[in-house]
Amino acid sequence: MMTLPEITNRAEQAYVYVAFTVTMQDMQRPAQEGFPQIFAYIARNGLVPVGAAFYNYRRINMSDTLDVEAGIAVEHAGAGDGAVRVGTLPGGRFLGVTWHGHPDALETVTGLLIGWSRLTQQPFDEHTEGDDDHFACRLEIYETDPDKEPDMNKWVTRLAFKLKD
Repeated sequence: MMTLPEITNRAEQAYVYVAFTVTMQDMQRPAQEGFPQIFAYIARNGLVPVGAAFYNYRRINMSDTLDVEAGIAVEHAGAGDGAVRVGTLPGGRFLGVTWHGHPDALETVTGLLIGWSRLTQQPFDEHTEGDDDHFACRLEIYETDPDKEPDMNKWVTRLAFKLKD
């Protein structure tokens, strides 16, 4: 089940992340390698998470590779450490939906959100270079903790894509 698209205002937010360049077939790698590093960094530095884990898609070329960050928003970020980096998610208006169901459907859900954006003439904050689409902020937020809910059909994922100002 998918909610209707809605526009929300998001404030700038500190976050910690690990960046990856992957193919569509390798999309589990950021979760499997990135999130454990991030959780260890947060614990080691006494940081306070302020939201669920997410992917931030920075560059997408569906036929080649994607630049994606595995990340977690925190109250305050310190200095990065090794592969773990710190940054600030931009504030502004975001168009989003919430998906209740298996993550395998997220590509279709994303397509519906993109179609809604075009239909309603609300462009995302992005630009294209060749075959690459670059995004200011394109979040896939994983609201469900897989350790607490192993049934992927019951997972909740929120998409939030920054709109042009």
